[in-house]
Amino acid sequence: MVVGVGWVAGLAAIRSLGRAGVRVLAVDDRPSALGFRSRYAEARLAPARAGSAYVEFLRTLGEGVVFPTHDDDLEEIARARDQLSLVCPFPGWDVLAGIQDKRRQLAVAAEVGLATPGTSDEPTDAFGFPVLVKPSEPTAFRRHFGVKAFRCTTARELERHFDDARDFGPFVQEWIPGGDDTLWTVGSYVAPDGEELGLFTGRKLRQTPREIGTARVAEARWVPELAADALALLRALRFYGISQVELKGDPRDGRYKLIEVNPRLWEWHGLAAACGVDLARIAYLDAIGERPPPARMNGNGKRWAITLARGVRPVPQRPPYVDAMWARDDPKPALVHWARVVRP
Repeated sequence: MVVGVGWVAGLAAIRSLGRAGVRVLAVDDRPSALGFRSRYAEARLAPARAGSAYVEFLRTLGEGVVFPTHDDDLEEIARARDQLSLVCPFPGWDVLAGIQDKRRQLAVAAEVGLATPGTSDEPTDAFGFPVLVKPSEPTAFRRHFGVKAFRCTTARELERHFDDARDFGPFVQEWIPGGDDTLWTVGSYVAPDGEELGLFTGRKLRQTPREIGTARVAEARWVPELAADALALLRALRFYGISQVELKGDPRDGRYKLIEVNPRLWEWHGLAAACGVDLARIAYLDAIGERPPPARMNGNGKRWAITLARGVRPVPQRPPYVDAMWARDDPKPALVHWARVVRP
């Protein structure tokens, strides 16, 4: 079961599992969800993806291995896992609650020697501007405001946004200079016994919008020291399963500093699959007792892109590259997406 299939993370997971011959139920509460158009998916339209009605809906789907692609679904399923006939390839809420706390992520990173941006629990200008106002409770914050953080360029903005975020445990974080191409990802699947079964590193090349946004173009680049740092952090957090550890290279001291840990599939995990680290399939096989051999990425330099998007210029890359939408064996999602892009 792939839960949250409105966009490319869910679509990539559906295709990975479907191509492996796995029956895939695609779950979303939006009839327009892109993943519903995949030939590999059996669509299951859910009620609003929260609350007791949603948990009951998941319960009626029966047994399966579940892959959430959004924090809301991850948290709802982790809290209710004892009520569901689902295999969850991630820890229970007793562990995930601490991992989802962004302030605790930074504290544990510092304990294992991983560099972090400067932070403060008060709306200080000690870091200069711009700065970020980030929440300790990211899921509720994003649901309320529609963004992951507030970028503040003046003291007045900082005071206002810090006050706006009071109910979500706000803190101020230093802004690390550098372009989108300094944002690096370590993607992995760690088995419950701690064995590393899948390991990938890469970086964003472009985000939409720039500076604080989601990936538009990404590139596979193997950086073993980043992988080692990320795995040390995940072990300290007692995490197992699929995750994305995002770091940013700081040109001032040359160190990679933790941005956040996302304990789930992320938007461009399809690039990892194209480089030999198919995290959804690896996790599925491990969950059903058919553990695959450990996989390390190949395809250094391979790129991934959302080539066409509404309201912005196309970003075609030098072939061969991974288009987030197009697949020769599953063309309908791309055709639907392209029609939406050009529609007035």
